[in-house]
Amino acid sequence: MHDIRQIRENPAAFDAAMARRGLSSLSSEILAVDTARREKIMAAEEALATRNKASKEVGAAKARGDDAEFERLRALVSEKKAEIATLEEESKIEDARLRDMLMVIPNIVADDVPEGADESENQEMHTWGALPTYDFAPKEHFELSGTAASLDFETAGKISGARFVMLKGAVARVHRALAQFMLDTHVDENGLTEINPPVLVRDDAMTGTDKLPKFGEDSYQTTNGWWLVPTAEVPLTYSVAEGTLAAEDLPRRMVAHTLCFRSEAGSAGRDTSGMLRQHQFEKVEMVSIMHPDDSDAELERMTKCAEGILEKLVLPYRTVKLCTGDIGFGAKRTYDIEVWLPGQNAYREISSCSTTGDFQARRMNARFKPADGGKPEFVHTLNGSGLAVGRCLIAVLENGQQADGSVTLPAVLRPYLGGKTRITSEGALA
Repeated sequence: MHDIRQIRENPAAFDAAMARRGLSSLSSEILAVDTARREKIMAAEEALATRNKASKEVGAAKARGDDAEFERLRALVSEKKAEIATLEEESKIEDARLRDMLMVIPNIVADDVPEGADESENQEMHTWGALPTYDFAPKEHFELSGTAASLDFETAGKISGARFVMLKGAVARVHRALAQFMLDTHVDENGLTEINPPVLVRDDAMTGTDKLPKFGEDSYQTTNGWWLVPTAEVPLTYSVAEGTLAAEDLPRRMVAHTLCFRSEAGSAGRDTSGMLRQHQFEKVEMVSIMHPDDSDAELERMTKCAEGILEKLVLPYRTVKLCTGDIGFGAKRTYDIEVWLPGQNAYREISSCSTTGDFQARRMNARFKPADGGKPEFVHTLNGSGLAVGRCLIAVLENGQQADGSVTLPAVLRPYLGGKTRITSEGALA
């Protein structure tokens, strides 16, 4: 959420920042509501001062026997009391209007975010790994003879409908191994604290992490009001809401492996084959709560943590900086990591690492107390996939595929698979 004082002090700069997001001038409408709200507050304060003064004078008028003045002052006190109640209610309405307006306005992007209309104008930062070559036409993950039977879309469809999959046997075990490997790496090598959070959250948690109100249709809500998390970013980030951390508590770095749920609203017809885009999936998510001075460096560190997982798995990837037309609603700067999928002959997103600055912290009132004892400040929050487990499974299967439909597995997974090194063309671990 934006600081109304900054909009008030420099509306032209705010409008210029929103123009980079493709939005028309917003400041005049926002400031009109802000002005109305402040006028109501000031009028209520003036009425209160008048009432207080009259209240003090009532007794004096009574004592000196001035009945006319006594009645006038008593009527004035009653009048101002009613006026204050009306003004306070009106100011609350204007305050709610202002908050509702600010809640649906995206974050201001960093100066170095490239201009662009869509993902085609994202800026490639670097690539890693040699793209695999084959003496046969590479297939997609669901076409391999060694994995096709273990990716049961038919049974999942019978149970839950489209965009679900039931993993079986060797593929299910590799999927589990990938998640465990990611967690171990982030905890043991990257210094993150493992968290096992709830995946049902309240409105406040979704709103505080900028998922509501704008993206309600993209998530699932239970009949009693809970939301199924679209990512563990929500509970991890919101864990510091409505509190003030000590400076020595920063940075706070967390990681969680959870189920995630997304309705995929607006994605009809996209990636309908295979398990690339599902309503239910698993992800290892990283979240950092930072001192504002350290958040830019933390985005670089977090991105390297995600890239490191792919490098250990020997999966080729590229990292891109998202342009103004592709960056997310709450992000100030985002790096997407895209893994190579031979079956599609394309790079596809497997991680998105973002800094939101104090955008989320303002929404959920998360602060820290500076070491010098100054006034509490808003923390900065960052989040990044470390990685999407299902998409990583796809990449492992497709990059390791052999001509006979078997799959050679990354060496780093062997300790998690009982020393097994491949999935045979019949679908067994060997």
